[in-house]
Amino acid sequence: MQNHFPLWKNLLVLIVFGIGIIYSLPNMYGDDPSVQVSSTQSAKIAQEQANQIKSEIEASGVTAKAFEFNDGRILARFSNTDDQLKVDDLLRDKMGSNYTVALNLAPTTPAWLRALGANAMYLGLDLRGGVHFLLEVDMDAAARQAEDRYNDDLRLALRGANMRYQSVTKNNGFIKITLKSAADKSALLTLLDKDFRTLDITEPEAQDQVWLKVSEKEVREIKKFAVSQNMTTLRNRVNELGVAEPVIQQQGDNRIMVQLPGVQDTTRAKEILGTTATLEYRLVDTEHDVREAVAGRVPVNSRLYYERNGNPILLDRRVIVTGDQIVDASSGQDEDGRPSVNISLNGVGAAKMAKTTQVSVGKPMAVVFIEYKVDTRMVNGQKVRHKEKVEKVINVATIQGVFSKRFQTTGLDSPQEARNLSLLLRAGALAAPVDIVEERTVGPSLGQDNIDKGMLSFVVGFALVVLFMAVYYKLFGMIANFALAFNVVIVVAILSMLQATLTLPGIAGIILTVGMSVDANVLIFERIKEELRNGNTPQSAIFIGYEKAFATILDSHFTNLVVAVVLFAFGTGSVKGFAVTLIIGILSSMFTAITGTRMVINWVYGNRRVGKLSI
Repeated sequence: MQNHFPLWKNLLVLIVFGIGIIYSLPNMYGDDPSVQVSSTQSAKIAQEQANQIKSEIEASGVTAKAFEFNDGRILARFSNTDDQLKVDDLLRDKMGSNYTVALNLAPTTPAWLRALGANAMYLGLDLRGGVHFLLEVDMDAAARQAEDRYNDDLRLALRGANMRYQSVTKNNGFIKITLKSAADKSALLTLLDKDFRTLDITEPEAQDQVWLKVSEKEVREIKKFAVSQNMTTLRNRVNELGVAEPVIQQQGDNRIMVQLPGVQDTTRAKEILGTTATLEYRLVDTEHDVREAVAGRVPVNSRLYYERNGNPILLDRRVIVTGDQIVDASSGQDEDGRPSVNISLNGVGAAKMAKTTQVSVGKPMAVVFIEYKVDTRMVNGQKVRHKEKVEKVINVATIQGVFSKRFQTTGLDSPQEARNLSLLLRAGALAAPVDIVEERTVGPSLGQDNIDKGMLSFVVGFALVVLFMAVYYKLFGMIANFALAFNVVIVVAILSMLQATLTLPGIAGIILTVGMSVDANVLIFERIKEELRNGNTPQSAIFIGYEKAFATILDSHFTNLVVAVVLFAFGTGSVKGFAVTLIIGILSSMFTAITGTRMVINWVYGNRRVGKLSI
């Protein structure tokens, strides 16, 4: 019997069609401007606290479209962005740094679809709006920081070995050790061979000196690690911002691209991503006169700093604890109501702090706030980016007793500064300073404009194809149009199930698959018409047309599939998105053009005597 599908094949097509409609439906619903609140601590938001937040929102005069509290997280939906931004400002001031308050666009997918696991696709930066940053890692600073670490480690090693030395200084890329006695040189070389094998050793003419340099191989590893560590830290910071589907990718050897779809608070995003801030704890040097240091005679084991009020202060060159030993930080207030940051140290940092405070009770200890800033200055009529490392003493306090793992730091200017610093410390320190070399903002209106234009091009192209097929191939053309719609539904459903991010190139890929799907049906229909012209019966023409066209369709789709796979393998970003939609579209086109249309044609013409085909 010709042109008859078995029951299982009909059911397969209908089930695929039904599933495709269900999982593509969420994309028909829009988004609500919303504010999301979650706790950064282990304890989640309680019901009583959620009720209080809801009351405060109502008291501010804003009517929330919906207020959802699930699993310790709050999601307040609003009718417009003005209400959203007003509530965001209100909650940021109220909640403090123990909570993440983030702007969001919450999907309006009905509950019954969400219960089936059906969710809308994520929209990329070009469709949803957001911010794009290109950050450049300061590789020279990473290398200098490594030299600083070796400089301090060498001093400690010399002291630990009771080896007398005049100085350990950095000079022109070398760390120069000058001993008090040339007789100790052999012992020094033995020490270096044991503990500092990665350093290149040079012996100058002066017998009491040894010059050391970080090897080229290690410098390359340091720079590679700096980019990798910075990407990890940036991901942590983006998570703190509560951004869904961020894109963080390395570009070249020293650049990192960060795209934050849907982010509307660009100032805060820039502040959090581009800032490099950390703390250092040092003992105050009370043995030497600070006025001598200001005059240029700084003691060898001390460094001259300035407090925020401009007063000079001498600090010990040795660092007790650095920012990378801080495992947790939260902002708050001290007993006098001043903004503060509560610090928790890791095991190594806690041990060093305990050891220092045990022998330093009654002595002053200073907190040094270190920040890398970049500004653009006009030099000879041209813009020049200027990098600056700012180190200020924010707090000096007398050690009242022994402490180690947890303590409090005060001296910050405002609660906002305390919140930002605690966030940066929680997210981890950058291995090297970063500089924002490119910044682009894509507004939601431009993203919506892209969606509208993309949809318009899709609708116009689809309508023209539908019209042509209906006029030229009549009933068969209408069946092909059904296959076209079926194909689009399957592509959108699969992208939604994969929770893929749809971008403008992705829309182009979907439109391209529409053309390919039509092309497959045209091949089939022309084969059928050729068989009719050769004198075959309509049933035989349909059967032979599908059989003979299959090989040609398979060849053309396979070659396109190979190209799409190559694009996916070697492409990045939007090219990859285009390749994903193209691969899915090619596979679904094979199914809908061959099996889908054949099923409908079998329903119309199969199992009965036919005199003429509407083709």
